[in-house]
Amino acid sequence: MSKKLAKETIHAKGIEISIYSEDFHNEYISLTDIARYKSDDPFIVINNWMRGKDTIDFLGLWEQLQNPNFKPIEFDRFRKEAGYNAFTLSPKKWIDHTNAIGIVSKSGRYGGIFAHSDIAFEFASWISAEFKPLLMVKDNYPKYVVSMDENFKDNIEGVRHVYLGDFITSDWI
Repeated sequence: MSKKLAKETIHAKGIEISIYSEDFHNEYISLTDIARYKSDDPFIVINNWMRGKDTIDFLGLWEQLQNPNFKPIEFDRFRKEAGYNAFTLSPKKWIDHTNAIGIVSKSGRYGGIFAHSDIAFEFASWISAEFKPLLMVKDNYPKYVVSMDENFKDNIEGVRHVYLGDFITSDWI
C-alpha cells in the first residue's frame, strides 16, 4: 500500500525549506534547502557535515534508538574512519551501508536530501547555531538575537537579529 505524502514549505533566512511527512507523524526537512543558505552547492555542505566525528556519533545513536534494522557493524566502520582527512561520506553511502532511515535521498524534480526533524535541527545548528533553540519554541511572541556582529543582516521568520549597539542606544522595536 502506498503511503500518503504531505508536503509543506517554511521560509527561513530568505530561503524556502521543504518539509514532508509520509505518516503524518515524522517530519522530514530538506537538508538541501537548508544548505543553500551557505553555498550554491548544497551537497558539498551536507557531505562536509557528514564527515565529522560528532555528526557520525549523533547519526549512529539516533539510528540505534529509532531504527531496529540499523546495521551497527557498518556504523562502527564509519565511526573509526571519521575525523581523518581522507574520510568522505555522502548521504547515499550512509543510507546504503547502514540501512539508515533518519536521512532520505529523493530523486527527481523536487528531490534532494531530507532528514528527520531531530537530525535536521542538528544540521541547522551546524549551519547557524544561534537559531536552533529559537526555532524549536512554538509561540506567538517575537524572538530576538542580540549580538556584537553589526554586519549580520539576515533575519529568520520569527527571529530578528539586533546589533548590541542598536539594542542599547535606540528604540529598535
